[in-house]
Amino acid sequence: MNSSKRARPGRVRIIGGEYRGRRIAVPERADLRPTPDRVRETLFNWLGQRLDGAHCLDLYAGSGVLGFEAASRGAARVVLVEKDRAALEGLRRAREALGAAATQIVAADADAYLAQDGERFDLVFLDPPFRQNADASLLERLVPRLQSAARVYLESAQPASVQPPWRELKRSRAGQVSFQLLAWEPA
Repeated sequence: MNSSKRARPGRVRIIGGEYRGRRIAVPERADLRPTPDRVRETLFNWLGQRLDGAHCLDLYAGSGVLGFEAASRGAARVVLVEKDRAALEGLRRAREALGAAATQIVAADADAYLAQDGERFDLVFLDPPFRQNADASLLERLVPRLQSAARVYLESAQPASVQPPWRELKRSRAGQVSFQLLAWEPA
């Protein structure tokens, strides 16, 4: 690949929507690993290219690329939850650079955020820090924050095994990462 076409280290590209082709800086942190372009492309093919009117939660925001991608594709509201100070500053700079008015950045631990009574979401991105796989208890803690028929994107080392009212819609793997799209379908 021509070096002029490569992303500079510490930058990730938005692949679709209003901010398509724009790059956001990613703080240099050993445990921060933005979802690769190829995986995001697959995810947004699964979801449909537009998320018009959706309320989205990026629970372990990190670089924020999933949340900013959702905002770029028409989400009405995107909440990015992150506790790491360097990552929070990166999120703020990216929001400003993109002009992503639909995004709200929340400085909080994911579990503390979920424990609060609050907004319900149509789509949730769960990409916990590497080696901190999301488990069934995280999905259960998420339930009070979900709209009926909400979808949950999950990245982890191993796929989650789910039981009704959860349903797996899609699953794939890229290298050492498994990724799934789940639906929460209460009776």
